[in-house]
Amino acid sequence: MTEVEIGRAKRARQAYGLDDVALVPARRTRDPEEVSISWQIDAYELELPFLAAPMDSVVSPATAIAIGRLGGVGVLDLEGLWTRYPDPAPLLQEIAELPAEQVVKRMRELYTQPIQEELIVQRIKEIRAAGVVAAGALSPQHTAQFAKAVVSAGADLFVIRGTTVSAEHVSSRSEPLNLKQFIYELEVPVVAGGVATYKAALHLMRSGAAGVLVGFGGGSSHTTKNVLGIAVPMATAISDVAAARRDYMDESGGRYVHVIADGAMGGSGEIAKAIACGADGVMIGSPLARAVDAPGLGHHWGAEAWHREVPRGVRTNLGTVGTLEQILVGPSSTADGTMNLFGALRRAMATTGYSDLKEFQRCELTVR
Repeated sequence: MTEVEIGRAKRARQAYGLDDVALVPARRTRDPEEVSISWQIDAYELELPFLAAPMDSVVSPATAIAIGRLGGVGVLDLEGLWTRYPDPAPLLQEIAELPAEQVVKRMRELYTQPIQEELIVQRIKEIRAAGVVAAGALSPQHTAQFAKAVVSAGADLFVIRGTTVSAEHVSSRSEPLNLKQFIYELEVPVVAGGVATYKAALHLMRSGAAGVLVGFGGGSSHTTKNVLGIAVPMATAISDVAAARRDYMDESGGRYVHVIADGAMGGSGEIAKAIACGADGVMIGSPLARAVDAPGLGHHWGAEAWHREVPRGVRTNLGTVGTLEQILVGPSSTADGTMNLFGALRRAMATTGYSDLKEFQRCELTVR
């Protein structure tokens, strides 16, 4: 661990982002068709190692179904427009067309509509009826309130996602969510995060989570670094949490908790490097927001953009590059890593000589 002196009273760790590292080919290469990128989390085996980020610009019930059929999991934001309005399509169109100076104000107005439990149940059942993994996400603030609705609807995966999620939240104003007790009593596997340090991840793993999200999500659409000053470079964060996974396996007698990189992955190269740093899978948003069939219509935003007190997100115009299928599994018509994300992952693994994701975590890296 390298520390640098900021001044006489403060030292800081040196950390690396995904842009700072690169994959190193091994002594052998492989045929890409003989490389497996399948991933199993809890009882669910997926052809592609990813969850789509729970953001209104990325996941609707229709895109969750499409993503599921392509081999991933579309996680619906259960605090988004799809659980506040019976038909949010006109509102998504309105958000995409708003002048930049009106976005935060109008989003706050739209997202003040109360969340409706019956819509949570309806959306999850709609996804589940299509025969794909049904997953929904809540923030820690709303988890206890709506968890029963999520479970009763038959959700397969429950995601608790926030800017930061800890196993110990201290508050004198309200009763904090006891994650360990909550997860223990729940009959649905839980993925929780974000975390960015070894200790925070270890505590979250001890709560019983099936997977932990590493990072703060929304890399291209949030301004958390500017507003709160919080940022942890992803390559270092993933490696630290992967170390917590290893130590927790020893501590628990073999229980494996999945490490899922969340954020700072705008293209296929970052996805490959995230897994090489130790992630089992990834959660991606902005690459999918570029799909012509994405609900954001080429625009991208997250819950941080309409926060009532401290907004720390923006609506970003990413444009479109192709269909969801082209973006995920090709074929690609661009050379910038925004399409055929998982075909590129397969080729990166083949080029560096690894046959599956677990092997690929041993890939040698260089630092620029």
